[in-house]
Amino acid sequence: MLTRLKGIISKARQYSTQHRAGFVFSATVCALSVFLATPPGAPEASAQTKPRARDLGIPFDGTPGPLNAITDVKGVEVGHTTLISGNGKLVVGQGPVRTGVTAILPRGKESEDPVFAGWFPLNGNGEMTGTTWVEESGFLEGPVMITNTHSVGVVRDSVIEWRVKRGAPDESGYWWSLPVVAETYDGDLNDVNGFHVKKQHVFDALAGAASGRVPEGNVGGGTGMICYEFKGGIGTSSRKLQDKQGGYTVGVLVQCNCGSRNLLRIAGVPVGKEIPLTPPEAASMGRPDGSEDRGSIIIVVATDAPLLPHQLKRLAHRASLGLARTGSISGNGSGDIFIAFSTANPRAASTSGIRQLSMVPNDEMNPLFEATAQATEEAIVNALVAAETMTGADNHKVEALPHDRVREVLKKYNRLAGN
Repeated sequence: MLTRLKGIISKARQYSTQHRAGFVFSATVCALSVFLATPPGAPEASAQTKPRARDLGIPFDGTPGPLNAITDVKGVEVGHTTLISGNGKLVVGQGPVRTGVTAILPRGKESEDPVFAGWFPLNGNGEMTGTTWVEESGFLEGPVMITNTHSVGVVRDSVIEWRVKRGAPDESGYWWSLPVVAETYDGDLNDVNGFHVKKQHVFDALAGAASGRVPEGNVGGGTGMICYEFKGGIGTSSRKLQDKQGGYTVGVLVQCNCGSRNLLRIAGVPVGKEIPLTPPEAASMGRPDGSEDRGSIIIVVATDAPLLPHQLKRLAHRASLGLARTGSISGNGSGDIFIAFSTANPRAASTSGIRQLSMVPNDEMNPLFEATAQATEEAIVNALVAAETMTGADNHKVEALPHDRVREVLKKYNRLAGN
């Protein structure tokens, strides 16, 4: 039976990669494949089936957590619903479909306890709903959702319905819930005006959210995304601080859809210039006139360090530095929007009584700043490494980052780990 189920999962992945008709790869299937790939008693991290950046010998600073993922922050759960169907000419309302939804739940789906949060728009050509109240109140209530640009509304409304269906309003008040939903644009590969993300897809991502390994690449909201003119998508990473620095964990998840090829840098190496976009590639991507810095990136930073909202806003700012390490200039057309939250200080949002809070002194935040920049950089590269070549609307084809070529370039610059 186990062998047969593994075969089913394998076939499903093949259909996902090859973009054959009518396939929905949900968070439930992702979780099942993780379970089947893990021998009894083995650590959950061993379930990672795709190579990650470190597997290619790409060097990074800092010490990651056990999973090198946002879920290294205790309590955080992530779920995806991935929608892939159709091929060929774009027919609005029919496809091809290359999109989805990603859900990040700070304390898991069983908790309704808000977390302290702060947000920062590095460049504002994008959307993250609910952030006006995050700024005003200092709290993030409910999940952070990520999808495509034209599905923000349905995802927002679906989150409200999901929360209402789960029970009576909590003390923070569902009756005026303001969900946080962010987006990047996938219209180069996806029928973005076909509105293929539906309520049930949002429910599935939330229901399937789990701790442990986080699927990366062409999954969830990142399914149809393009990063530095390679295939982009979802990526994650984490950093564990030394005990003398508090022993805290910082985790980052990105949905990356930004940058032009010539800007891409990996481990300080100008990989984009060494692997330039060829004219046939540009034409296949629907960009025959050449490249420019375009697209967007959403960055979610989680930590268990006891930080207050103004400090979390400072942490969100530092995600910019990790993005810059990969070469981005945050161009005019880019929506680069970041949110950071802390799982410390439970029940801080209680509506009565004096709350006793803890916080890291500002003078001791430098290790958290460094960890955020490091984890952001690696999460972006992990997204590029995990993503697979995809052909979408109007047969636009976006090539994956070629692993062998990256290794060759890093070796040329003496930056390949172990050499």
